[in-house]
Amino acid sequence: MNTPVEGFSKLSKAEKIDWIAKHYTKDAEASKQILEQYWNADAKVQKLHDEFIENTISNYYLPFAVAPNFLINDTLYAIPMAIEESSVVAAASKAAKFWLNKGGFKTQILGTEKVGQVHFIYKGNTQTLQTFFEELEPKLRKSVSDITENMEKRGGGIKKIELRDLNEQMEGYYQLHCTFETLDAMGANFINSCLEQFAKTLKEKAQSYAAFSEDEKNLEVVMSILSNYVPNCLVKAEVSCPVAQLDKNPVAAEEFANKFVQAITIAKMEPYRAVTHNKGIMNGVDAVVLATGNDFRAVEAGVHAYAAKDGRYTSLTHAAIEDDTFTFWIEIPLALGTVGGLTSLHPLVKLALEILQNPSAKELMEIVAVAGLAQNFAAIRSLVTTGIQKGHMKMHLLNMLNQMGASESEKQQLVQYFKDHIVTHASVKEALEKIQSQ
Repeated sequence: MNTPVEGFSKLSKAEKIDWIAKHYTKDAEASKQILEQYWNADAKVQKLHDEFIENTISNYYLPFAVAPNFLINDTLYAIPMAIEESSVVAAASKAAKFWLNKGGFKTQILGTEKVGQVHFIYKGNTQTLQTFFEELEPKLRKSVSDITENMEKRGGGIKKIELRDLNEQMEGYYQLHCTFETLDAMGANFINSCLEQFAKTLKEKAQSYAAFSEDEKNLEVVMSILSNYVPNCLVKAEVSCPVAQLDKNPVAAEEFANKFVQAITIAKMEPYRAVTHNKGIMNGVDAVVLATGNDFRAVEAGVHAYAAKDGRYTSLTHAAIEDDTFTFWIEIPLALGTVGGLTSLHPLVKLALEILQNPSAKELMEIVAVAGLAQNFAAIRSLVTTGIQKGHMKMHLLNMLNQMGASESEKQQLVQYFKDHIVTHASVKEALEKIQSQ
């Protein structure tokens, strides 16, 4: 039976590997070889990766790809994507090419407001607290002047500090609800540093506020933290064209447009469909967020909360036909950065941003939203025409052949064969065995 380990973080990398391989794998030497196989040959690069997180023993690789031909606001982009799922990059590229000669993608930044909160308990007179807050607010700003100085020089900083009374939800519960502009930084460390100082100042000033009773002076700060829900850090991306341009056959184009709008309507009404619908959008969003060194978990949490903002989980995308014009769009909250964090450390992140022509945070928001919209267009187009599996399984073919141990020659033959045949695990296995038997 395995036993707990003391001081694991203090072990050397080699010692960590020895311990995990010995205690948690069947073949310690084989496991060590796999871990070492994925080390970077450049010792400096490997050390950089080792220091990103704690207890590192190897690197976990994801494919780094590019989806070309994205025309966004009349600028042509090739979009870097880091993802393991088959057909995502192909689908995005196909959608980009489809809209390339139809005006491309148009985007609009609707807001860039980030949010953070100080949560505290105060059991006293609400009006007295409100009066205290009105005197406190300028002192809060002054208390973080050394933190905000550089951000303010660039045009950012604290936008608003509000006192929110949430007694109806929990007795004595109040917030300092704060909004920020962090420009090209995602801003998590900046926001959290401000909030923690706000909390400290709140407690200190409450202790000396004459109008408070002794109990009121001892208000309790529960926590101070930014929020990943950013409904006012919002971007819109859109494509539009005459219905007739959707297909060479005007009748087929009209049928396609109507079915497409119906599919979006279903995703708006039906949560079971909406979740899978939005997951497809996030295939595109997350792949670009990850490739550019941003926090895809924060983006996911904020996006899904936004999808349920009206009390029911629904589609992030919208479609309409008006005056024989088909329009498809998305509005999505994205808190992203192009400076700080991994953007200046990870070599591939730096390269990804260079490929994107070193965008500002606003421009990256637009690019990421377009990737999500393109992914959704490709998915819905497949669903209402050929079905999702035809294209997906052909892209998955090489994964299956690799799992079955096919040689390079066998792969070439079977890729050609399955251009005209249905791909399933059984059909691939049968075709491979037939080749091998010959």
